[in-house]
Amino acid sequence: MGVVEMDRNNAVKCLVDDAVFMEDEGLFLSDLHPSIVNLIKHDYPKAKINSFICSHHLLKYRMARVDSMINADLKQSQKINRKLTKALQNDDYEITDVNVALSKTLTFGQRVSDAVARFGGSWSFIFIFVGVLLGWMIINGLSLFGLHFDPYPFILLNLALSCIAAIQAPIIMMSQNRSADRDRLDAENDFHVNLKSEHELRILHAKLDHLTQNQLPHDLEIEKLQLQILGEVRTELTNLRNENAKLRLALKNKK
Repeated sequence: MGVVEMDRNNAVKCLVDDAVFMEDEGLFLSDLHPSIVNLIKHDYPKAKINSFICSHHLLKYRMARVDSMINADLKQSQKINRKLTKALQNDDYEITDVNVALSKTLTFGQRVSDAVARFGGSWSFIFIFVGVLLGWMIINGLSLFGLHFDPYPFILLNLALSCIAAIQAPIIMMSQNRSADRDRLDAENDFHVNLKSEHELRILHAKLDHLTQNQLPHDLEIEKLQLQILGEVRTELTNLRNENAKLRLALKNKK
């Protein structure tokens, strides 16, 4: 008699179908995760925090919770991937090969200025120029080979040096203008590359934030729900085996 009273005290009704179950055959809403409670209250608005739901019907809501988290994470990942793909497709700027672009627009005068600037800034030019100066001064100073066309203080040499310097300066400036054009193209390339990289990094950072703040916690919660579902399935199988054993024993006793 005491056992029967104890069973009645532990018997509760499931809020879904009003079937009577033992307390260990389900859970109260107060013991469930708020998200699962919200799903249950959506279908059964009259459910209270002390309402009981059996394991059989609870399994459906746990599976629905798992599906909702997986779908939410999938939609968010697809949204971020679409943004990243759109960012890559919308960038129609092509990186310019500076050497090719400048070589195609190079004129004869610019080629000459580059060659003069390149030669004028080398040791070869310095050695040749010093050799010419020394030769000029020795020939005219010592009257070698009977030549004495520019006596000391070498006025003709000074005039020649002044003319060379006057011509060489603008030629070198022309070459420097070419270097400025090269620097401008390089800076433009760097700007677009940096802008594209920054945009992509922002999207990737948003994806990492989604993974760390949403998807990883959801994965842990899904694993927890999976363990609970497996535990309930195992309990159901154990109950079925016990009932099957009882039926076999009853049939054996009848025989």
